[in-house]
Amino acid sequence: MPAAAQAKVAPAVTKDADYVLRTVADHNVKFIGLWFTDILGFQKSCDIAADELPKALHEGLGFDGSSIEGFARIEESDVILKPDPSTFIILPWRHDGNVAMARMMCDVCEPSGEPYAGDPRYVLKRNLRRAAALGYTFYTGPELEYFYFRKPQGVPEILDEMGYYDQVPPDLGSDLRRATALALEAMGINVEYSHHEVAPSQHEIDLRYADGLSMADNVMTYRYAVKEIAAQRDVYATFMPKPLFGQNGSGMHIHMSLFKDGRNAFFNARDKYHLSGVAKSFMAGLLRHVPELVAVTNQWVNSYKRLVPGYEAPAYTSWGRRNRSALVRVPMYKPGKEQATRIELRVPDPACNPYLAFAVILAAGLRGIERNYKLGAPVEDNVFEMDLAMQRRHGIVSLPGSLLEAVELAERSDLVREALGDHVFEKFIANKKIEWDQYRIQVTRYEQDRYLPIL
Repeated sequence: MPAAAQAKVAPAVTKDADYVLRTVADHNVKFIGLWFTDILGFQKSCDIAADELPKALHEGLGFDGSSIEGFARIEESDVILKPDPSTFIILPWRHDGNVAMARMMCDVCEPSGEPYAGDPRYVLKRNLRRAAALGYTFYTGPELEYFYFRKPQGVPEILDEMGYYDQVPPDLGSDLRRATALALEAMGINVEYSHHEVAPSQHEIDLRYADGLSMADNVMTYRYAVKEIAAQRDVYATFMPKPLFGQNGSGMHIHMSLFKDGRNAFFNARDKYHLSGVAKSFMAGLLRHVPELVAVTNQWVNSYKRLVPGYEAPAYTSWGRRNRSALVRVPMYKPGKEQATRIELRVPDPACNPYLAFAVILAAGLRGIERNYKLGAPVEDNVFEMDLAMQRRHGIVSLPGSLLEAVELAERSDLVREALGDHVFEKFIANKKIEWDQYRIQVTRYEQDRYLPIL
């Protein structure tokens, strides 16, 4: 964690198998959830009794990978869940009186013990090792937005009509948001702040910086906690990118930096923007390759209903400082806060698989560094108001307008294939093509309302 954040956080407890076993005994933990994800980022879990924990920590737990999206074929179905003791946390909610539950994130392995190529957590680890080979540690701090509704089906029923930073009692949504932030803190996931967002019934909780792998684990826990605590009050929380027509969608703005030898590799005191050459090449890598990446960072048909001009979500490749229409934003430098120098990628949405999203983002930035990409000038004008000729003069390119366009770009990308690995790349692309085919044959209420009376 960057030094700027370290001052606010107690030293982390080093967790190993012995620590986990002692804590389970001391806190009367009866069940432990072994958590992992499929390639789409859906959380999977197997609960084991505390008595089975020593064996699981030592040997792992076998399961049928052919039943998990993007995992093994039926003829090679056996895979192993290997719990990561460093991720052990006790869940702050209890469903059975005083019975405590905990969770650990798991790596998925081959029966031989080798990492399984289809495991999204392994995909991220592999890219983080590539950064480490260059001397870098990748830190991220995402801002995840989401909505509360009364029920998950039918016409969405919002909880409030409030807007950005509003708080007017009675306010069930704010109560749920604060309860979620407290639960995250109880699990050791540091929250910087939370607030009501722009759209009705839309909220945001921002997580404090952590290394890339820890943060991907934290994002999965965050999403689970938001939904769990909402469900306790008969409310449905959703990370759907664009649930309401005519309102802002939900993004996952990702603040990121690289550290080297304990110092922020993005900072340069002598630069006009206080950005190092490393930071500029990293940004140039993102801007050049982001059209290829959005199939991963914005992986659903609905994601592209958000990436349209006029609703604060980026639709074009540009960077700026105060410009909220920019795809990459550089927060203003504050003297004495060199360690906090960072860039903000505004395109991802909170429904993506964080392991795969962080992996392709990091891969694009590292390619920019390795190939010494040059960063163009910042754009501080509203990109949405520029005509095509002006955009071209600034070197601005449009993002894909649909999942199909995004998948076609990703499929041709050597960078995305390299970052994900052949197994995940091919399974992911195949799944997204199926999703598009299923979507394009639907007849929507819009079509019926518009065309039935006139055709």
